[in-house]
Amino acid sequence: MDVRQMIESITREILHSMSTPQEKKPKWLFIFCDSTAHEAFTDQFIALQNHGICHDILFLDGETSSWLGMHRIECAGAGKIIATDEYAPAPLELPKEYDGIVIPEIDLDNAARVVAGLKGSIKAEIIFSALVLGKPVLVGEDVPGINRSDRRCLKTLSLPGPYQKLFQRHVNDMKELGIEFAAQKGLADAIIRKNRASLHNHEPGSEGQQPVTAKLLTADWVKAQGEFTEDKLVLRQGAIVSPLAMDLLKEKGVAVHFVR
Repeated sequence: MDVRQMIESITREILHSMSTPQEKKPKWLFIFCDSTAHEAFTDQFIALQNHGICHDILFLDGETSSWLGMHRIECAGAGKIIATDEYAPAPLELPKEYDGIVIPEIDLDNAARVVAGLKGSIKAEIIFSALVLGKPVLVGEDVPGINRSDRRCLKTLSLPGPYQKLFQRHVNDMKELGIEFAAQKGLADAIIRKNRASLHNHEPGSEGQQPVTAKLLTADWVKAQGEFTEDKLVLRQGAIVSPLAMDLLKEKGVAVHFVR
């Protein structure tokens, strides 16, 4: 293949990728106590992938710090964490990027913080932010209420009776706040069910928004709409959104959804 043919082939691929709208896949954030706690969830991650659901993993490095990929995240309010990692978001900002939050294991300390509306830990701040934003939060229900590091240090697997009762009261209060609980082995199934329900709500004829019939959305079209009354724009599959139009929609906080 000579240079001209190679350039033509690459150009065709780029034009094809630009003309084919890529439907945004749902993405959930899993928060684990340490860098080994996720190993038991490998099969669940495979199940999510097979259903077109993406996920990220956040590893706690203590109560007030964690790692998301190569970014170190610390509790320090909204805004970027300049002293530690200038590109790392604060815990309060993380739920904005995800369709839901999964916490396979929660302990007495964080449960008490969540119920009292307190922050100061990674889990508490992320749950607070997700609930305020209306994002679903899934928590493992079959947990002892004492975190992994405390179990290793104290050589015990459960809380004493009075603490167990206190933890259960906090669990009931968290349910009233809108937090959902499911067995650790069934967290992926719960996410898949919620994703199916969300897709059903976005189908034409459901309670969701009716799809826009335009086949090509330009920046001028977006500007002509003025202010959007909803945070999503439903389009028929096959519709094309120009890159500038997509940037304008993102600035307005409008997400694009494609339906058949």
